[in-house]
Amino acid sequence: MTTPRIPAPAHPPSAPDDEVRPVLRAKTIATRLTPEELREVEAAAGRDGTSLAEWLRELALKTARQRPADPMELLLSEVSATRYMLLNLFHATAQANAEGKHLLPESVLKIRDQANTRKLEAARKLMEEFLAQGGQEGGKP
Repeated sequence: MTTPRIPAPAHPPSAPDDEVRPVLRAKTIATRLTPEELREVEAAAGRDGTSLAEWLRELALKTARQRPADPMELLLSEVSATRYMLLNLFHATAQANAEGKHLLPESVLKIRDQANTRKLEAARKLMEEFLAQGGQEGGKP
């Protein structure tokens, strides 16, 4: 069931430059919950320190914006991370040796963490580039 809303004016009054305009939300989504389910949802919103409406909105949008896990994308992300780590470890080791030093364990962990941070984005970029070139046809027209 939706609640009737008063339509927004065609030309809203202009706000001062330093005032932020709120986002106008005009649509409502309703669902039915058992009393126990409602208590669970309200408790979850309370733990996050947000209103029930805001908590539900954030969860719905977060879930809607997530892309499903593509096994090929996950595999490519691990290959990308491995490549990143190898190249950076080889470079860091060569640089340390040239300076007469040893590669520190903290440096290895930092490279690993950087690889993990960027791997999914790098995989998605590679997939997009591959598909833009014609994908399985190898870029042939």
